[in-house]
Amino acid sequence: MSLKHFHYVFLFFAVLCDGGFWLWTRLAPEKALELGITHLGHIAGWTSLGLIAYSIWYLVKKSRQIIV
Repeated sequence: MSLKHFHYVFLFFAVLCDGGFWLWTRLAPEKALELGITHLGHIAGWTSLGLIAYSIWYLVKKSRQIIV
């Protein structure tokens, strides 16, 4: 697997895990509040959006520059 493809896979799973954690804190707010991680859910949501923006930028701008 090339570095380019590893980056694609890593970004996909990073967004999936980060978005999943945000979604869990949204669907089970009482459990998140009990554990004291509500603020981490907010951070995870914003980080997930940032990773999606970076992924789009990387795919559009950088993938043409990286040789397979």
